Amino acid sequence: MVLGKVGEMRGSPRMVRVAAPGKINVSLRVGPPRADGYHGIASVFLAVSMYEVVTATRTQGQDVTVSITSAGPFDIPVDSVPLDDTNLAVRAARLLAEVSPGSTGVHLDILKSVPVSGGMGGGSADAAAALLACEALWGSGFSRDELARIAAELGADVPFALLGGTAVGLGVGERLTPAISKTPLHFVLVPADYGLSTPVVYRLLDGIRQRKGVEPPAPEIDPSILGAMRAGDGAGLAPLLHNDLQEAALELAPGLRDILDVGQKAGALAGIVSGSGPTMAFLASSEVHATDLESRLTAAGLIAMAVSGPAHGARIRSDSSA
Repeated sequence: MVLGKVGEMRGSPRMVRVAAPGKINVSLRVGPPRADGYHGIASVFLAVSMYEVVTATRTQGQDVTVSITSAGPFDIPVDSVPLDDTNLAVRAARLLAEVSPGSTGVHLDILKSVPVSGGMGGGSADAAAALLACEALWGSGFSRDELARIAAELGADVPFALLGGTAVGLGVGERLTPAISKTPLHFVLVPADYGLSTPVVYRLLDGIRQRKGVEPPAPEIDPSILGAMRAGDGAGLAPLLHNDLQEAALELAPGLRDILDVGQKAGALAGIVSGSGPTMAFLASSEVHATDLESRLTAAGLIAMAVSGPAHGARIRSDSSA
């Protein structure tokens, strides 16, 4: 073995760049609070063509540092993203370093396209990309399944950002079953200029149910949703879009109702709050329809971006040798 600086093998990567997708919950059913404080869910995840890009660069020592920049049409408030150990990508790198004998210091540069606290799993995509980038950087030798088990320790959406595509998520979302969905579905996303806290949205949902005297059943997936997605049938999928968190998100951010109304008038097949919000996702029938819908929403004064799915999971884009 021929070693270079900081003990790495010559020819091993000095830098690895990975892209990981944001997601839409096409269907999200939420059960009652569990004993551990979390909620059981049944969700259909769709990875979409909006990517977080993490560049991991080897550094001296064992420290993990991070920098954040913004990309894409959305004005991402990167100042609100933490640069300390509460950053999910930093936590991912530190967690992997604990089980990687060849770990070194690393700097993570995150290029953000997914709205922050927008209900699309942007932070989870950062963590998934950091895991894959650092695994390649350090030659840890973990399989995708092993990385997914590590990812589950970081949050329910992180394993899906690794997997991508379409999947049914059970438990708290970490128990994933891939679903066949090869025909593209098209959405137009409209972000808000603020975020919503996922725990706050869940707590408000519990409060709304308590006020109404509603006892939620164990969450299940309607199989007709998967059939419509498999066929790429936007018109068939439209009435099946569902999000139990939407009522709580709309109560916290009433202005989202106006955006839903604008989307419907602009010709969307349907509109839904993405995850815990506040990003709105409007379903289109085709790529042409999505482009037209994006234009109409932009003309109405909204920031909008057409995306499609299923998109691939975390994937290495490039690397460079030491």
